[in-house]
Amino acid sequence: MKTLIVLVGPTGVGKTEVALRVAEHYGIPIINADSRQMYAELPIGTAAPTAEQQRQVKHYFVGNLHLTDYYNASIYEKDVLRLLERLFHDSDIALLAGGSMMYVDAVRKGIDDIPTIDAATRETMRQRFEAEGLDAMRNELHRLDPEYYEIVDKNNHKRIVHALEICHMTGRTYTSFRKNEHRQRSFNIVTIGLTRERSVLYDRINRRVDMMIAAGLVDEARRLYPQRGLNALNTVGYKQLFDHFDGRYSLDEAIERIKGATREYCRKQLTWFKRDENIKWRTL
Repeated sequence: MKTLIVLVGPTGVGKTEVALRVAEHYGIPIINADSRQMYAELPIGTAAPTAEQQRQVKHYFVGNLHLTDYYNASIYEKDVLRLLERLFHDSDIALLAGGSMMYVDAVRKGIDDIPTIDAATRETMRQRFEAEGLDAMRNELHRLDPEYYEIVDKNNHKRIVHALEICHMTGRTYTSFRKNEHRQRSFNIVTIGLTRERSVLYDRINRRVDMMIAAGLVDEARRLYPQRGLNALNTVGYKQLFDHFDGRYSLDEAIERIKGATREYCRKQLTWFKRDENIKWRTL
């Protein structure tokens, strides 16, 4: 039986190092499941595998997209399944590693077949969000799809806007596409969750942010500042530095905000993954 090993865990836990050891042990590549590491313009702020690490072990889905490319978990599911068909011809074992919860679950469990948003609808809704703001978008979603409105994170503008894109493009509610069916795979899946003591994890996060700053994150963000409205840049690290460039707070405060937001994201990841009884946890 072909087996997909899935390594998950919160940001900063050390997934990259463990994945490299596993990949070298089995002589297999790594399938990346960190959605932001797929963008070629974001190597520092996403802690993407370095050029040396990519020479050490072949990686898929690292730096394969550009900021203006449209991509989502549904497309990722299809792309990874096609890749696995090829990889399983050469090996009985494949490896997927990352912390983007929806992308990981898209491969493990399948994702609803949500229509791909056309460019015109996406641009129209982007302009409306910038002009009208989140409150107006929330109110419209409450009117068009009250069922989804009741369960959506009402502070997550990406999910609010995406649901409205579906409503406007298809004439149907976003809820009508959400079936939440667990799809069976033709291969075995073993999911290993990596964790550390909370204080150790937070210390690693803080130190990693300092390392990103030393590696040039501020300059990377400054180069991307003119494109700040793109969805791919609605990401921890870049958002705080963009606000710093706007004069909202000092660089030191921006760095502390990056650390705090990263710790918050870490908690969200742990909450998401720990609801899954099929994950076998290992403390590093």
